Amino acid sequence: MAAVSEYDEVLFEDETTNRMIESMRLFESICNSRWFLQTSIILFLNKRDIFAEKITFVSIRAHKTYDDSINFIRRKFEALNANPRKTIYVHQTCATDTDQIQLILDSVISMIIQTNLHKSGLY
Repeated sequence: MAAVSEYDEVLFEDETTNRMIESMRLFESICNSRWFLQTSIILFLNKRDIFAEKITFVSIRAHKTYDDSINFIRRKFEALNANPRKTIYVHQTCATDTDQIQLILDSVISMIIQTNLHKSGLY
């Protein structure tokens, strides 16, 4: 999970490190870990509601709209995946929107079940 609304903020403990860069470093470390080489990854770009408000005041490079900006961030995360056969599932979320979170979790559970059935030859 990465808070997309923190794209222009620094870490509390290190004011020289951008929070989004730190999230990307952590994601890259997990995504490319030897423990997860064959594992699909689900990335939640959280706090999309705050991001949508902020992006109108503080844009990301030439990306002025919400869609352009969120897609730019998504591509940045996806580019950190060193394994072209690994699938990265990205969801834009607002953790306080319980209906949306429930739909996403249902979708993720369904995907996991289908993948496991397929791998075991049952589907």
